[in-house]
Amino acid sequence: MTIERPLLLSREQRSLLDRLAADPAAPFALAVTGPGGHGKTALLSEMARRCRQAGQTVLTTVPAATEPPEPGTVLLVDDAHLLDDTRLGALRALVDTGRHRIVVGYRPWPRCPALVELADALRRHAEPVLLVPFNPEQTAARCAAAPQAARLADHVHAQTAGVPRDVDRLVRALSAAPDPTPPAAPGLLLGSAAPGPGGAASPGEPPQSALVEFGPDLDRLTPDARSLLLALAAGVPLTVDLLGALLDRTPGAVAELVAATRAAGLLTADHRITPLVRRAVVALSPPTDRTAVWHRLVDQRLGRGGPVLPLVSALRTVGALGDCPAPALRVAAEEALAEQPALAAELFAAATATGSSAPGRQAVAALLAGDLDTALRLADRLLAGAAPDDRAEAAAVAATALAHRGQTGRSVELYRWSGTPAAAAFAEVGSLATATATGDAGSVGPATGGPPTLGAGAARLMAEGVRASIDGTPTTALSTLVQAAALLEPDGRTVLLPDSPAALAALTGVHCAELDIAERVLDRATGSGIGGPLLARRHLLLRAWILMLRGRTAAAADAAAAATASGGPLESRDLLFATTLELGVARRNSDLGALQRGWGHALDAVVRHPVDLFTLLPLGELAIAAARLGELDRLEPHLQLARTLLGRLGDPPLWSAPLHWSGLHAAILADQPGAAEEHVAALTAAADHSRYAAVAATAAASWVDVLRGTVDPARVEAAARGLYDAGFCWDAARLAGQAAIRTADRRAMTALLDCARVFQGRHAGARSGTAGGKGGPGGARGGQRPPGGAAPPAAEVDAVPRSELSEREHEVAELVLAGLTYREIGDRLFISAKTVEHHVARMRSRLNCANRTELLALLRTLVAERMAVTAGGAWRERSTT
Repeated sequence: MTIERPLLLSREQRSLLDRLAADPAAPFALAVTGPGGHGKTALLSEMARRCRQAGQTVLTTVPAATEPPEPGTVLLVDDAHLLDDTRLGALRALVDTGRHRIVVGYRPWPRCPALVELADALRRHAEPVLLVPFNPEQTAARCAAAPQAARLADHVHAQTAGVPRDVDRLVRALSAAPDPTPPAAPGLLLGSAAPGPGGAASPGEPPQSALVEFGPDLDRLTPDARSLLLALAAGVPLTVDLLGALLDRTPGAVAELVAATRAAGLLTADHRITPLVRRAVVALSPPTDRTAVWHRLVDQRLGRGGPVLPLVSALRTVGALGDCPAPALRVAAEEALAEQPALAAELFAAATATGSSAPGRQAVAALLAGDLDTALRLADRLLAGAAPDDRAEAAAVAATALAHRGQTGRSVELYRWSGTPAAAAFAEVGSLATATATGDAGSVGPATGGPPTLGAGAARLMAEGVRASIDGTPTTALSTLVQAAALLEPDGRTVLLPDSPAALAALTGVHCAELDIAERVLDRATGSGIGGPLLARRHLLLRAWILMLRGRTAAAADAAAAATASGGPLESRDLLFATTLELGVARRNSDLGALQRGWGHALDAVVRHPVDLFTLLPLGELAIAAARLGELDRLEPHLQLARTLLGRLGDPPLWSAPLHWSGLHAAILADQPGAAEEHVAALTAAADHSRYAAVAATAAASWVDVLRGTVDPARVEAAARGLYDAGFCWDAARLAGQAAIRTADRRAMTALLDCARVFQGRHAGARSGTAGGKGGPGGARGGQRPPGGAAPPAAEVDAVPRSELSEREHEVAELVLAGLTYREIGDRLFISAKTVEHHVARMRSRLNCANRTELLALLRTLVAERMAVTAGGAWRERSTT
């Protein structure tokens, strides 16, 4: 018997060894028991080594009954469960005399009567030593000598559940591998607990050398025990009666198989199979045996009507999907469709590969997963030569995919051809969005009618809501679209949607200045997963858009980044919103460099996606950015298309008002007073139609007056407060700030600047832990008044030590370090460039800096210290939004 690694002993075991070697003459009788691989042989080997060091004779075989051991001999017998009754009886007789030094090791199964009697006799002398798996600390100690031991330990323990034999095998194999780095996902213990709907995360393939070492252990098992392991390797919960039916054995026989497998160290104490053993069983079992067991298991699950996905996912995890029959693959794919459409598409493809055709369902799954290329390819093949029902479904798939790619005209054509009630409603939505003819009933394709499902009902409400947004009231339109979204919340993950009702409701909410409603409907859609991954990014981008309108530019940028980082490349509609969000955030942050860098990408996105009713928001934002960059002429053809589109629809105020608001600011930046007057007139004409048009009309008139040099503080503040109350916080702060720096009235300037800061800061968070920093989200900063209240003193009080900066100076310092000019800083903080210059000179004097370089170096230190004590960077977000 050899020991490959230092023995890890518990306190009890060390005490036992010390007692054994301490008094060579004292009688000693002890049992050591545990499953295979738990260290029984290693412990007895250590006992033998210590006894020999102490000068004692060690005997490892059972002497004949007529030849008892010599006095002082230590009898160490391993694997007593393999001895015949004669030798077990001889051992028991020696134990009963109480005059010998005996240690007997055995597994808990098989338990023949003679072994039970021997165990009872040993227990009368001392409680048996029960060997258990390593705890995480012991596993880590076993890994200590291996490369990258700290990263290896958790992975090894998860793969082996701490079984010492398996720990050694895996550590040895990983240490010998060229790259011993453990896989990223360590996996879970599987067996009696099923993985989730998509199966457990694959733990990665362990080194083949670790698996091969399990060959002798598996070979020593009976065929029934190996079948049991194959069944448990499938990773689904199996009760004794299910195993009995699967293996054609009685419950008692199944219990015997479990005991035998557990005693071999191939199952944990709670009868689960570890990931390492699971891989070994799959890799080393003959394919015919594996296929036979798993086919029986699948048939059993199908026959009992139980879920098949956990089983199929488990087989996929171990690379045995080919052993699964086609019917089970299709059932599992349908079960996966709602939560994991990409997995469903893979399973449908596997079913097709086995001869069970499912291209239509595979196309649906691919579309829901966002794989539009595969969905369009499969759908086009079905349209060319499938049965009528399959062709109708294929038409709906292709129509949905094309809608997401901006091909609304072709999408409408396919929806009409499909002919289902839902398709007819989606065709109407597309026709309204592009202001094209709605067609006639004679143009429908092979399928007619259909059950009034939730999807069909939601589609009809979507069409009614969009129609109401054009020729009805904003309240009716928004209410109808919110109802459509609510209708899909219980089971909307598998509905094919050209656009989600939640997205249309959010767009309508933004266009009529109901941002709170828009946010809530998007949050519910994200939580319920309406439209699956295909529409998840659409909801996130619209949520980011609302954050940007509120002036929370840092949060908007983070939300947009999260949306674009998930999944593959963005489709044209999402790309248009994402690139325009970049420009919108850059514009609000006065970041001219980011505007210039993002302009080309945004222009490409506009070219890729034709103008429709639901892309007017990004088009308007792009118009302002284009004017800021002197590129308005390049966007003009697209703006003309938008105006033509709205004209064909009768210039609906709900959709046209935001475009006029954006057009006003673009005209101001491009120095086009005539165009600005036209936008003001259009907004004034629409003021009675919606809240958005009303506040925008008032604010637009104030903007024009301000730019002419006529500043009425009360009127400007009322207009800005209207924008703020509607949720457009950045626009409100901007209007008040620009009015403040254009008035010669010192008192009016102070009041308007204070107004601008409150409008800007209320939703941008508040800094914690600084003097004068009272108030959080929804409250003014310390020392500021709410709009309409008494103004604070114009001058800031310098109550800080010489080595520190005031609140305002910190704001100026950070923007100076960001590389902004005095004019840009003043524009950001609603103060004049001259005031910024005064602040910088004052800081240089107070900090005793000889030159600008020295000032910048010191400011970097002070700003870094300041940022270290802010709450999550909230002050920075507030000061730069």
